[in-house]
Amino acid sequence: MHNPEGDGNAFFVCDFCRNHWADDRSMVEGHKGALICSQCLSVAFAAVVHQGSGKELAKTFCTLCLEHRDQPQWASPTHPDAHACLRCLKQAASVLTADPDFGWQRPVAPAGAISAIGPDEDDEIDTENV
Repeated sequence: MHNPEGDGNAFFVCDFCRNHWADDRSMVEGHKGALICSQCLSVAFAAVVHQGSGKELAKTFCTLCLEHRDQPQWASPTHPDAHACLRCLKQAASVLTADPDFGWQRPVAPAGAISAIGPDEDDEIDTENV
């Protein structure tokens, strides 16, 4: 989201934690200015992909793509009206992983754990829909 009262980095605010952009908090933008920060993305990706704690939320629209998908979604623990679908989490992870200036890495599954979602064969960056 954008904070019209903020200047510089304070203008850019994560929809999921409401923290502003900082040197240690890169962001990925979805549709209509929606933003997810690297810290929320790490938590969401680990929760949905590795822990299987995402839930299919009926009649909801992903904050990032503004679409409803019948797939696991992560809801922000502090702002439950903000949630991200699995597809957007994977695409945002691909975008941040590809950014050489930030150095963000996808969370890895704990040793011995089997990913709750399966292989990441659909992780290509879809720049039209991110």
